Amino acid sequence: MKKILFASSETHPLIKTGGLADVAGSLPIALTSLGQDVRIIMPNYQSIKNCEPGRYLCTVRVNNADVNLLETHLPDSEVIVWLVDFPALFNQPGNPYNDESGNPWPDIGDRFALFCRIVTEVAMNRAYLDWKPDVVHCNDWQTGLVPALLSLEENRPATVFTIHNMAYQGVFPSSAYTQLNLPGQLWHPDGLEYHGMLSFIKGGLSFSDWITTVSPTYAQEIQTPEFGYGLEGLLAHRQHTLSGIINGIDLTVWNPESDQKIAQTYTVRTLNKKVLNKTALQARLGLPVSADLPLFGLIGRLVDQKGIDLVLNCLKEMAKMPLQFALLGSGDTSIQVRLQDFARLYPDKFSITIGYDENLAHQIEAGADMFLMPSRFEPCGLNQMYSQRYGTLPIVRKTGGLADTVVDALPDTIQDGTASGFVFSEAVPGALMETIKRALVLHANRPLWQKLQRNAMGKDFSWENSANQYLALYRAI
Repeated sequence: MKKILFASSETHPLIKTGGLADVAGSLPIALTSLGQDVRIIMPNYQSIKNCEPGRYLCTVRVNNADVNLLETHLPDSEVIVWLVDFPALFNQPGNPYNDESGNPWPDIGDRFALFCRIVTEVAMNRAYLDWKPDVVHCNDWQTGLVPALLSLEENRPATVFTIHNMAYQGVFPSSAYTQLNLPGQLWHPDGLEYHGMLSFIKGGLSFSDWITTVSPTYAQEIQTPEFGYGLEGLLAHRQHTLSGIINGIDLTVWNPESDQKIAQTYTVRTLNKKVLNKTALQARLGLPVSADLPLFGLIGRLVDQKGIDLVLNCLKEMAKMPLQFALLGSGDTSIQVRLQDFARLYPDKFSITIGYDENLAHQIEAGADMFLMPSRFEPCGLNQMYSQRYGTLPIVRKTGGLADTVVDALPDTIQDGTASGFVFSEAVPGALMETIKRALVLHANRPLWQKLQRNAMGKDFSWENSANQYLALYRAI
């Protein structure tokens, strides 16, 4: 049995801004069910919800500050959560990174430097908890100083650092280094210094024993200038201790067999019932109800990263074709306006819902025939996995986790039973449009389409699968 300290700036369902929280809320549970001893550690924010209030454990002194540790649990699980309680920094309204008005916390460097120091004390069993981990699993820049600080310790635990999105790096002016009172021996170009500035993420990338990211393809991509955001050289240098492990999905929440949010549950054996979700969705969205018309879905942030501009450039041509399109999302205002213009021009073709609605998200996943996800980059992505689980074939660009989880329907993959969607390479509207047409051709062939749906629904995207890969990694280091 391994003792694993899982350090994260957010954990679902306590507090969530993105995919990191889903991982922090699922992977520790999956590892626990494999017999491991996992503790999550995170800051005690004011806006934490869905858990018992933390009970006081101890007070740890770091950098002239007295910091309390509280203990609670992940809901409906045995997993212990340790909350780093320091009201001066964490007891403010807002989320982990921004205040109520959406502005980044001016003291965000102080917040996560203090958090990293406490994680280090717990990792070295200096927090009066009588528990020392074998592995400290750090996530994203907010925990990047932990591997750096631990590198200075004797008999330290092993460290794993997971990159969820290279675009966020936690870079601060060099003056922050002195203000945060960080050890002088870590300040050098191979350490925490990045072009004369302090980089939190470099702590994880330079000092951890192993680096992981959330898909094998993304692990390759971040070694290139396009996706490495200035750190591709360091990542290429560390390629022998860098690997990608796909995130799992919550199979209890995303399950067409038991989903209470959809009109009609169904299984791989009762695929003919799936169409009832389509007609219910068409009715809900005010689209003409037709079992036969191909229905495309899209759920996501309306930003360039998600390739939404490619979709916009295809809508005029799509409007001339026998199909429908249902979108749920929010983001860039100019994109929202353009999408709504199309919905007004072609009310019987396009339904655009701005915002987020969990029930509608499930209904689109169950009701659509195809799911559009033409991202420019996608470290892992979840919707393409949800879609396959629901027999809704994804149309994706060959990048990051999309490339690793969707098998393109080509003659040989159809033949060997692995095909589960449609993949294109170039981030240009023409390539997306060609792939949409290719999908429509196959959709017209009912028996073949059902074969593809069954392939997709049979894939294993469980957290157990991912947890076993992490466990093998912990044992190897």
